[in-house]
Amino acid sequence: MRYLNWMNVSCRIGSSARRTLGMLLVVLATAVAPVHAETLMVLGDSLSAARGIDRDEGWVNLLRQRLESEAPDQYTVINASISGDTTAGGLERLPEALETHHPDIVLLELGGNDGLQGLPPGRMHNNLAQMIEKSQASGARVALLGILIPPNYGQAYTKAFADVFPTLASEYDVPLVPFILEGVALNDDLMQDDQIHPNAQGQPIILDNIWPTVASMLDEVSSGDMAPASRH
Repeated sequence: MRYLNWMNVSCRIGSSARRTLGMLLVVLATAVAPVHAETLMVLGDSLSAARGIDRDEGWVNLLRQRLESEAPDQYTVINASISGDTTAGGLERLPEALETHHPDIVLLELGGNDGLQGLPPGRMHNNLAQMIEKSQASGARVALLGILIPPNYGQAYTKAFADVFPTLASEYDVPLVPFILEGVALNDDLMQDDQIHPNAQGQPIILDNIWPTVASMLDEVSSGDMAPASRH
C-alpha cells in the first residue's frame, strides 16, 4: 500500500513537472519567436531617389541607417522613388508596389514635378487622394511629404499647388510634413547647381524634417494604437 501511495505521489509530481516544463517551453518559444519587421515604403520622385548624388547619401538611406542603428532588424525601408515621376506616374506604380512590399507605412513624396510642369493642382489632388485610399485599403498608414514650388506660374497657381497637401491631410486625417526642404531650399550651400535638388549635405536636414512624423507613426504602428484613417 505504501508503495502504491508513493507511486501516486510520484505520478502527481511527474505530472506537475511535465506541466511546468511545458509552460516553460511555451515561454521560451515565445521569447525566441522572430519579430515581424515593420516595412516603411517611400513612393517619391527625384527628391527621394537621391538624384545627382550617391544613392547611399540620400535621406531615404539615411533613414534606413538611423532605424537600423536604433532598432536593429525591426524595420525594413523600401525606396520606390523614381526621378522625374509625377503624381500620375506614382498612382500607376502604386498597386504593384503595395502588392510586392506589403508596407505598414507609406510616405508619399510626390507632386513637385506636377508643379514644375504646371499640371493642374486639382488633378494632383485627385491622384494623391487615390494613392492615399489605395494605401489605406491595403492596410498601410500614410503620411504626406509636402513640397513648395517657385512662383513661375503666378501667385494663384502657386497657392493652389501649396494648398493641395494640407487639404488632403485634413480630408484623410493623415500626418503631413509641410515642406520637406525646409532649411535647405534657400541655402545655396545645400543645393546642387540646378537649384532644384539638394546635395549630400542637405540630406540629413531633410531627414530631420521628416523624422518626427516617421518616428511617431512607427511608435503607433508598433503599439497598434493607430488604424488606417478613412476619408471624412
